[in-house]
Amino acid sequence: MRGLAIADLDALRRKIAALEKRPVLAEGAAVAAQRPGRPVAANDTRPRVEELLAIPPGVLHEVFVDEQRNGTAGLGFALGLARGLIGGGRQAILYLQLAEQAQEMGVPYALGLQRFGIDPDKLILARTNSLTELLWAMEEAVACRAVAGVIADIHGHPKALDFTASRRLSLRSSAGGSSVFLIRYGREREASAAKLRWRIEPELSAGQPFDPQAPGPPRYLVEIEKRRLAGKTARAETMRLTLDWTENGFVPAEDGSRTGQSYAAPAPRPVVAALGDRYAQAG
Repeated sequence: MRGLAIADLDALRRKIAALEKRPVLAEGAAVAAQRPGRPVAANDTRPRVEELLAIPPGVLHEVFVDEQRNGTAGLGFALGLARGLIGGGRQAILYLQLAEQAQEMGVPYALGLQRFGIDPDKLILARTNSLTELLWAMEEAVACRAVAGVIADIHGHPKALDFTASRRLSLRSSAGGSSVFLIRYGREREASAAKLRWRIEPELSAGQPFDPQAPGPPRYLVEIEKRRLAGKTARAETMRLTLDWTENGFVPAEDGSRTGQSYAAPAPRPVVAALGDRYAQAG
């Protein structure tokens, strides 16, 4: 009878996880690992993935994409991580751009943000005329107790964003408890005080259950180039991850579930002529 009860409990855990589109609870996996004849597969990396994504607040991140056309993948990944920081008194995410780059690239689309579980009313859009002003705005924002995260979209490799500037951001972020996400472009890397450096690529998505040819949820190919939390670095076997986005957050992608569609690939963002300060047009 006891064995039957445990089996039923495991089946219930798997059913709930499938309905919520997330991995089986770690407790259930640990029980299964201890049960004779039910070993956990050697290639099951989900506990490690969950550990890698369990990042405390107050951390400076660098999110790199190789090409500007994949910028929405980097933004989507940063928003996905920032969403998990919202809670308690920290209800706002600040998104910063240079004014000239905002005119060329546009601003985040409010309806698209809802797919990431982010209330557009919680996202503050701001533009500055210079990188010096942008860095100042970031340092001031992370000191605000109402801000959960600051995302800055920075093109090129400006000299003002040197190691000293990143060190200031890292220290202010740690002291204020608000995380910073620097979205960068290209394959060049500079010395930085960032605790984490991610390289993001859009990946072919999984198919929908009702239509295998239809694009599924966003999928990201994630490479951890740098991880220095509590004096520890990521192990070599956990440096590359393939993640699916669900309404409950990021989960490891299942092998063999790719289709010919790429949902995560960026679509052209509309540019509003003479946008000015009319951010309401973004919603």
